[in-house]
Amino acid sequence: MQLSDRQRLLYLYMREGWRRFSRRLALGRISAMRFSGGTPDRLVVAPTDLHPADSFAGEEITAGRFPLAGRILECEGESPFALELPSEEFAVRLHSFGWLRHMRLVDPEKAAHTARFIVDDWLQSHGRVIGGLAWRPDVTAQRIIAWLSHSPVVLKDADYPFYRRFLKSLAFQVRYLRHVADTTRDGEPRMRVRIALAMASIAMPASPSKMRKAARHLDEELDRQILPDGGHCSRNPRAALDILLDLLPLRQTYVNLGHDMPLQLIPCIDRIFPALRFFRHQGGELALFNGATYTLANELMSALRYDETGGAPFKALPSINYDRMAVKETVVLMDTGVPKSVDLSSTAAAGTLSIEMSSGRNRFIVNSGRPRFAGEAMRQMSRMTAAHSVATLNDTSSSRVSGSRFLGPIVIGGVGKVEVSRIERDSGADGVTATHDGYLKRFGLLYERDILVAASGGEIRGRERFLKPGAPNAPVSGLAVVRFHIHPTIQLYQASENETRLVAPDGEAWALTCLDVPVEEEEDVFFADPSGVRASRQLTLTMPLGEMPEVQWSLVRRR
Repeated sequence: MQLSDRQRLLYLYMREGWRRFSRRLALGRISAMRFSGGTPDRLVVAPTDLHPADSFAGEEITAGRFPLAGRILECEGESPFALELPSEEFAVRLHSFGWLRHMRLVDPEKAAHTARFIVDDWLQSHGRVIGGLAWRPDVTAQRIIAWLSHSPVVLKDADYPFYRRFLKSLAFQVRYLRHVADTTRDGEPRMRVRIALAMASIAMPASPSKMRKAARHLDEELDRQILPDGGHCSRNPRAALDILLDLLPLRQTYVNLGHDMPLQLIPCIDRIFPALRFFRHQGGELALFNGATYTLANELMSALRYDETGGAPFKALPSINYDRMAVKETVVLMDTGVPKSVDLSSTAAAGTLSIEMSSGRNRFIVNSGRPRFAGEAMRQMSRMTAAHSVATLNDTSSSRVSGSRFLGPIVIGGVGKVEVSRIERDSGADGVTATHDGYLKRFGLLYERDILVAASGGEIRGRERFLKPGAPNAPVSGLAVVRFHIHPTIQLYQASENETRLVAPDGEAWALTCLDVPVEEEEDVFFADPSGVRASRQLTLTMPLGEMPEVQWSLVRRR
C-alpha cells in the first residue's frame, strides 16, 4: 500500500471516530428523562402514503403472519417483538412500521385491533429505552412518518389511555430525532430524518418557530443532496424515487394546511422527475446502478403520475454523471461517474462504464443489481465490477471497498477520474466514448469504452480497449473479461462461436457478435429480482491483452 493510501485510511478512521464521538456527546446519558416533554392533545392531520399497499400482506398480518423482507414470521398469537426475528432487514422493516400501509386494505375492525395490539407492544418493549436497531435514526424517522400517516388505522376506536400513550411516544421520538439529526449518517438516512421532522412539525401541534426551523433544515438537506440535474448525491436511481415518495405527501400536507413550505421543496421535486425518467426503461423499470434494486411498475407510476415537468428524457445527467443514448425504441444507459464522496459510497458499486440496454418493453442487458433482502456477503458481491455489464481486468474490481467493520463498506480507492465525450452524428446516431483510471495504480492501464447506437436504432456497436497512458500503441499485458449480464426473461441461442442471439418473450431478438474473440455463455445470478436472487445467464468476451488489447462487438436487431 502506498503512503498516500495509508494516510487516506488514517484520515477516514479519524473522521469516523469523531463522528461517533460527536453522536455520543450529542446524546449524553441516554434515558427517557433526557427527551421528556409535553404530550400533544391531538394530531393535526394524517399525511398521505403514496407507497403501494398489498391487501394480501394486510390479510397475512391480521392473521398473525408477517411477510417482510422476503421472509415470513409466524406469530401464533404473540407480538412479533416477543419473537426472534429472521434477519436484520426484517427487523428494520418491522420497527419502521411501513407495513401499516397494508392494513388500509383489510377489514377496518381487524386492521385497527391488530395495529393497536402491535403498536402497544412496541411501546412496552422498545418505547421506554433508547437503544439498538429500533432507535437507529433512519428507522425512527420511518416509524414517525408511518405512525402519522396511518394514525387513522391505529387510533380507530382506541381508548383514551392508548391514545395518550401513542401521542406521548410520537412526541418523544420527535424530540429524540431532533437531537440526533446532525450526527446521522449522510445520504438517505439524514434526508429521511429531516423529512420526518418537517412532517411532524406540521402534522402535530408545534410552534411557528419549530415549523420554520424544521423547514429550514430540510431546505439545507434538499439543496445539498438533490443535485442540479435532479439526481440524488448517492448516484443511486432508486434513492431518488424513495425520497420523492416521501416528499410528495409532505408537499401536499403543506398545501392542505396552508403553511409556507420549505423553499427548496417544489424545485427539488420538479428536478427529480426528469432524473427518474432518465433512468426509466420503456418497460417501466429503473436501471440498476449503484445500489439500486428492483422497482415495481406500480411503485414508479405512483410517483410519476404527479409529474408535470414533461419533455423527453435528458441525454446526460452531468451532476451525477450518467449518459443516455436513445434512438427510436433502443435505449442504452451508461455509468460515467464515481462516488460524490466517501460518506456516500457505502452502497456505490464498482461499475464505472457499465451499461444497460433495452428495446421497446424488453430489458436485454442489465447489471445484476442489489439484492433487497439477501445477507451482507451477497450485497457486497453485487457491488463488484464482475456483477456489472462492463470489462474487468485480472479478475479485479475497478474500485476498492473497505473491509473494515469500523469504517463500513465504503469505497477507499480505484476509479478517481472518468473522461467522457459524446458521439453525435448528423445521421441521428448517438454514442459515448469514456475512459476510467480504475486499473492505473495496480496495473498501469486505462480502460476505454466506445458505445454507438446507429441512427436506425437497430444496431449498437461497441469497442473495449486497454492502453497505457501517453503511449496508446505500447504493448500491454493481462487478462480482461467483458461481461454482458442478460435479463432473466431473455432466452439465449448460440448461432455460431462468434454470435449469440437474445430472444425476448414477445419474440423480439438481438444478436451479439464479436469477430475478434468467441462469444461465450456462462452461468450468472440476477440479484435484483422481486422474487429474490435468481439464476440467469451472461455472455462474455475474453481478451488476452498481450495478443488483443482491443475488441469490437455489435448488437443487431434481428427480425
